[in-house]
Amino acid sequence: MTLQALIFDVDGTLADTERDGHRPAFNAAFREFGLDWDWDVALYGKLLAITGGKERMKHYVETYRPDFMKPDDFDDLVVELHKAKTRHYTTMLAEGNVPMRPGVKRLLEEARAAGIRLAIATTTTPDNVTALLEHSLGKGSTDWFEVIAAGDIVPAKKPAPDIYIWALAQMKLAPEACLAFEDSENGIRASRGAGLTTLVTVNDYTFDHDFTGASVVLSDLGEPDAPATALSGAWQGQGYVTLESLRVLHNP
Repeated sequence: MTLQALIFDVDGTLADTERDGHRPAFNAAFREFGLDWDWDVALYGKLLAITGGKERMKHYVETYRPDFMKPDDFDDLVVELHKAKTRHYTTMLAEGNVPMRPGVKRLLEEARAAGIRLAIATTTTPDNVTALLEHSLGKGSTDWFEVIAAGDIVPAKKPAPDIYIWALAQMKLAPEACLAFEDSENGIRASRGAGLTTLVTVNDYTFDHDFTGASVVLSDLGEPDAPATALSGAWQGQGYVTLESLRVLHNP
């Protein structure tokens, strides 16, 4: 089947948002609320096994802070903390502190020029997606994406395939017509669960994940002057990912 659409995860895939974006934004929110919680780089790597920021905070308290006396309105506190975290994160984006990963903007522009449909499937909030796109790709770049499936739009988050299934339904496309981009084990389980051919680009937090089912695993999408490294899978690209190389990957 002809490749008709590309569907992208966001955090860790479009940009290295986790270590230097979301993590310090969480810590800023904790300080704002007078909490002594602090997520260092190593701890945050462990917490990333839990998808969804609100779910991650609840898991942290249950697993790492049994000493924390949860108030009666703990669920409401988590919601307010997450709102504060999003505000801090958006400020960081506006200051240009979270750039796109290599090759992302180039590939998106090539796909748009060729009439390939674009979508996003992520567990991060719609506000976070909008902020990242607008500050990294320019005003109006959210309009590049036909569907932005984000946040709590489906109850079950990755590794459940629901967010991808929802995006495919909105686009009225079969999974065989699309290719997904992911960076984590939870992500590949979600995309493959929805039947999608998937390209993985690793990052510092996910390079040792199990990417069973991925068609290819790369260091990044690469640029003409900064080639990507193929880590596994049959990659036919010439050092960086192009639309033509994706067509070959999609329909070998």
